[in-house]
Amino acid sequence: MVYAYANIIVTAPESLAAYKEKAGDALSKHGGRVVQATPQQTVLEGTRSETGLGAILEFETADAAKAWISDPELAEVHALRRGAGKSTVTLLA
Repeated sequence: MVYAYANIIVTAPESLAAYKEKAGDALSKHGGRVVQATPQQTVLEGTRSETGLGAILEFETADAAKAWISDPELAEVHALRRGAGKSTVTLLA
């Protein structure tokens, strides 16, 4: 298993709501799932200027995670996430 960390600093809650409706199906298309998601993040060491809605995503392989993020059929779903605010997704593999 590999994991990805997603962080969204939300500026458009309506776009985030639309994203949440479609995100689960988009993840499962590539064998992914949300392990944990929360708006309550605490930096334990170091500094970050902002935290937002954080999520840990799980995929079977790094290739599956890369396929999810680059799937042209999911472009509209990813656009909703990006439109919700400042979005970063980091593969931990």
